[in-house]
Formats: sequence, C-alpha cells, structure tokens
Amino acid sequence: MHKIEHIGIAVKDLEKANKLYAQLFGKAHYKMEEVASEGVNTSFFKVGENKIELLEATNNNSAIAKFIEKKGEGIHHIAFDVDDIEKEIFRLKSEGFKVINEKPKRGADNKLVAFLHPKSTNGVLIELCQEII
Repeated sequence: MHKIEHIGIAVKDLEKANKLYAQLFGKAHYKMEEVASEGVNTSFFKVGENKIELLEATNNNSAIAKFIEKKGEGIHHIAFDVDDIEKEIFRLKSEGFKVINEKPKRGADNKLVAFLHPKSTNGVLIELCQEII
C-alpha cells in the first residue's frame, strides 16, 4: 500500500453535501459518477494531495443506505492505493484478514476495488484501489 487514496463519506443528500463540502474546501467537486452495481452516486473533491469521496445511496438495498440507517451519515471507509490489487488481496487473506471481495470489481474514479471486512480491521471498512490502465 502506498498512500491513502481517498476517504469515503456516506451522505443522505449528495446535492446538499456537495454544497457543504464546497464551502468547507473553498472549491467545487471535480467529478460525479454513478456506480450502478453498488447502488451509489459519488462525488469527488481534491484537497491537496488527498481525495474525499461522498457517497449517496440510489436505492434502499445499497450498502450506503444500510450504513446510514444503522450508523447515520459519516466516514464510511478509508481507501488505499495499491499496485496489484489481486496480489494484495491474496497477501491480506494469507495474513488472516477477512476479504469481502475475493475478486476486484470496477469502482468509481477509474479504479478496480476490493474491500476488507471491518471485523478484521478494528471496525474500519478498508478499500483497496488500483488504477485501471
């Protein structure tokens, strides 16, 4: 793992959250994207070298909808940049981490993604991200 790729924040209303975070950061989001397979709309802000991803559920069965129902709005996950996501999944599994995604899937912002279960990471949902070339 090289760096934090982004921090994901679950929000109820993406339009309102975009306005709030634009005020906070002093600039607008640089990208919005729907990830239909995950049932979310996303919005990305660049803050220095870091990125913040806002996530809004598009249906009541999505992981984000369930997260907000259970815990409310807030930090949903921390994503880390990796060179070879399949190799990293294998390494982490062999180290005893519980992997949610055995195989990487296409995520937002031109990335392959996979998640580690929070039960194996002190309650934090960890996302692995690899740039799609």
